[in-house]
Amino acid sequence: MRKKTKIFSSLLCSTVLMMGILTGCSGSGKDTSNNAAKEQKTLTLLINNQTTLDGIKAVADAFEKKYDIKIEFETRPGGAEGDNVVKTRLATGDMTDLVYYNSGALVQALNPEQNFVDLTNEPFMKNVMNSFKKTVTANGKVYGIPAGPVIVGGWLYNKKVYKELGLSVPKTWSELMKNNEKIKAAGKTPVIGTYKDDWTTQLIVLADNYNVLAKTPTFAEDYTANKAKFSDTPEALRSFKKLEEVYKKGYLNKDFLATNYDAGLKMLAEGKGVHYPMLTFALTAIAKNYPDKINDIGVFPQPSDSPDINGFTVWMPAAIYINKNSDHVEEAKKFVEFYISPEGMNAYLSKVKPEGPLAIKGAKLPDDVYPAVKEMLPYFESGKTAPALEFLSPVKGPSLPQITTEVGSGIKSAKEGAKLYDRDVEKQAKQLGLPGW
Repeated sequence: MRKKTKIFSSLLCSTVLMMGILTGCSGSGKDTSNNAAKEQKTLTLLINNQTTLDGIKAVADAFEKKYDIKIEFETRPGGAEGDNVVKTRLATGDMTDLVYYNSGALVQALNPEQNFVDLTNEPFMKNVMNSFKKTVTANGKVYGIPAGPVIVGGWLYNKKVYKELGLSVPKTWSELMKNNEKIKAAGKTPVIGTYKDDWTTQLIVLADNYNVLAKTPTFAEDYTANKAKFSDTPEALRSFKKLEEVYKKGYLNKDFLATNYDAGLKMLAEGKGVHYPMLTFALTAIAKNYPDKINDIGVFPQPSDSPDINGFTVWMPAAIYINKNSDHVEEAKKFVEFYISPEGMNAYLSKVKPEGPLAIKGAKLPDDVYPAVKEMLPYFESGKTAPALEFLSPVKGPSLPQITTEVGSGIKSAKEGAKLYDRDVEKQAKQLGLPGW
């Protein structure tokens, strides 16, 4: 899956106009018409190869019809390999006009002020929710637009299998483990592991942030100021212990180290695997590849150890940024303005059902959203959500996927993994020049 070759999902087609026909009386052999070859303008956009493109392409197609400017897609790998591709291309001046990338802590490591166009005072930014703007802000300046809906990190589950086995949605971690035992006894995989794509190994740790904050409300601030660490904060260390426990109890598929994200979605859709700790952007891929199975898929929050603490950890959408060194900044601004306009959102929603609420003011969800989205909405309505740590702190260590892979496969203990991550975070914080480090 992680190919270094660029894959172009839409090709540039240049239309050359025919030269005017020479009049017989001129005899000069020169083109006396004013017609010149006109080449269609093109913007390039670099995007993660595990992102479903249907909605974004629909916006691009509508934009092209309106402005006669084509969007050419280039893809990159996900995870740490993809992060390195983005950083390398920015450093070498080989970046596309537009960049689809994370919001939150990870974008801070890209030096937005140096690499991306400041959108703070653009009139169209008034349509973007402030809660999203905060995640793409550096030194008071806003650099990106939301590329999709707000999503949650939780446990996707197969509702059909739950019904067959008489299971109920767990409210505590202990209840979830009991469900896993029943699933295992029935001959199915309780928890789908897709460690071939190492970014997926982070979910159990990251999706636990709601539970961490419920017990230690100041953890994000203390963590950023180097006053709290994962290894010495019991609630944060518990996140690593949950990952460790899933492996130790044998709940993962036997080939979890060789299984990738796409195969994991297939297992979940077909009911061979029953739980998949994952971000809900996966719903779109399931709906596209297994349309007859999407109604079987639900989602619940990662449980805490108390039935009184139950809520979702929320991820703001990825963003689209404009390369500051692009030769087509004005055209790129037209695209991002169009993207978040009602016209652009209508084009997006014509091809994609949102995997959560939208980060655009006044934008409403269609009535026919996925069943899993309907399951998560009450948590938003009742305020039982909290941002993932990377949206509350600029610090996210780049080696977390490798560390969670080791903990989740028994190579390192939870405590060892947490200590490793603390050291990884320290390097990142010092690079960012944060006070207290």
